[in-house]
This record gives sequence, structure tokens and C-alpha cells, in this order.
Amino acid sequence: MQEKINSLRTEIKEKLEKTKTLKDLTELKNIYLSKKGPITELMSHMRELNDEEKKEFGKIMNEFKTDINNSFDSLKNKIEEYELNKKLESEKIDISLPSTKINVGAPNILEKLIEEVEETFISMGYDVVDGPEIEEDKYNFEMLNIPKGHPARDAQDTFYIEGEEILLRSQTSPVQVRTMLKGNGITPIRMICPGKTYRRDDDDATHSHQFMQIEGLVVDKEISLSDLKGTLDVIFKKLFGESTETRFHPSYYQFTEPSVEVDITCHKCKGKGCNICKNSGWITVAGAGIVHPNVLRMSGYDPKVWTGFAFGFGADRLAMEKYDIHDLRAIYNTDLRELKTFDRKEAE
Repeated sequence: MQEKINSLRTEIKEKLEKTKTLKDLTELKNIYLSKKGPITELMSHMRELNDEEKKEFGKIMNEFKTDINNSFDSLKNKIEEYELNKKLESEKIDISLPSTKINVGAPNILEKLIEEVEETFISMGYDVVDGPEIEEDKYNFEMLNIPKGHPARDAQDTFYIEGEEILLRSQTSPVQVRTMLKGNGITPIRMICPGKTYRRDDDDATHSHQFMQIEGLVVDKEISLSDLKGTLDVIFKKLFGESTETRFHPSYYQFTEPSVEVDITCHKCKGKGCNICKNSGWITVAGAGIVHPNVLRMSGYDPKVWTGFAFGFGADRLAMEKYDIHDLRAIYNTDLRELKTFDRKEAE
């Protein structure tokens, strides 16, 4: 039996010396180490032996199988290393060649501007609050002092989903209403609510049926227009530079009283007058005012105790001013050339 084992060992070793590929090695292993192979056949003779002989024969066979398996594994490692080195040699990279330029994108202009606004307001203690884009009429209009049939609804005509009660919000003001309702008439509020809004406008260079709006609300005791002015001074200086000045002029909004429009000095001519500001030196960028007593009352706040201010501006329009964009539609393009242009202006 020992002679058969030695003969089989020699036979396997000789064939291993002639094996050069992993495929041939696998085939050879299947021949000798399979269930029907010669090693398994040798093991079958164990049933013919007595107990003492079985013990000795089992020890010899285990050593034999271990030796053969080690020989297969050793050869496999050598072949794999050889093939890897051969592949590396054929795929050698010439590091003296110039690198391939990879085109990369950039954050959307609106995303960059909104993040800058959020960071500034957070530094002043404001919360950033989100709300649903699919809204109820009562939050979008009625609780903002715009009852059904009010002519102000025409200017904010939006898209309706179910009858006249479910719609796409025309402003982010409903988030302010929801926040005041959660305050239960006893909690001071300091928040901004950036988000997407919808109106039935024809798309052109300065209008879009959807746009990003950033609104803010402060509700507390003894709030005045001077607080509003100081707040807007901070944000517009942050966006357009420390030399930027702000001014108010009277306006009308249903949810504020008094209401104002907010102008900033033209960033192009620095207030001297140019074609951008129509030679006035000023550009209107936002609407604002003191929260109307009816809005406070409907949201649970006693207007005799509480007051506040609200403001709103379009992120799209601010981006157009900040980056000197002449067509609103360029903001929503995926043209990398447009984004590179904006990045360059930001760096300047």
C-alpha cells in the first residue's frame, strides 16, 4: 500500500512540474482529488484493514493528502503571481504623459445662495423651518388675511390639485402660519423658511412658473420697523458687500401693516446710476413689513401683546443680481459652462 502511495505522489508531482496555467491546475486537481479520483480509491481500502492497521493507514493518508494539497496551493500561488506580474508589465503606465482632464460639476447657484442666507440667519439665532409644497387654501391665503374673492389672489394665481382647497403653494408664508400655530400664542418666533413656490406665470427671462423663495418671520414683544431694517441690513451686506445700503419705501401687502418694499444700492454702479438700476442707483429686492394684527390673531397671538415683522425675497432674483445673470432660465440649466462662469464671478 505504501508503494502505491509513493508512486501516486511521484506521478502527481511530475504532472505539477509540467503545469503552467490555472486552468490546467484546476483540471489536474479535479482528476486526483475528486470523489472518484485515485486518492479516494486508496482510502476505500481502509475497510479491508483491522482496527490497528486502520489507525496507521489513516495517519499515512492524511499526511499524504496534506502534502498533495500543499503542493497544489503552492503552485497556484506561483502561477497567480506570475500572471499578475505579467499583466502589470503589459499595463505599465507612463507617468510622464500629461493627465486626462476630468470635467466636474459645481453646486447650483441657488443652492449656494440659500446656504449663505441660512448660515447668516442661523448666526443671528434664527431657525430654518421647512413645510409642504402641496398646501391648503386656508394656510396659503385665508390665514394670511387674503380671504376668498380677494383681488390679491390674482397676483398669486397658482396650480390647484383638488378643487379650490388643495394647491401648490404660491409663497412660503404658509410655513410661517404653521409655525405660529405651533407657538400657541405664547412662544416668541425667529425663523426663515426657504423653499420652492409656484405661480401661473409664463416662463421668460425674468419669470418662472416655479421659483425659490426665502421668507422670514419674527414674533416677539415691542418689535418695530427698525428691527426689520437692521436685520435686512445684515443679510444684504453679507450677500452684496459691506458698502451695500438698504432703504424702505411704502408698499401694500395683505399680511403686513405697514408694508414696505426694500431697495439696496445697485451692486453694479454702487449707487451712482447705470442701466441695471435704470439710473436710480437703487434696486428693489424684497417685500416686508410689520405683521398684520389679523394674521397674528388668526394664528393665536394677541396683537395687543405681540408684534413682529416679516420679509420675503426670491432667491432666483437675488442670484441674478449677485451673479449678473440676465436670463432666469440659465439658473436651471445643466450646462457646465454656465456654472464655471458663476464660479469665476464668485472667486472675484
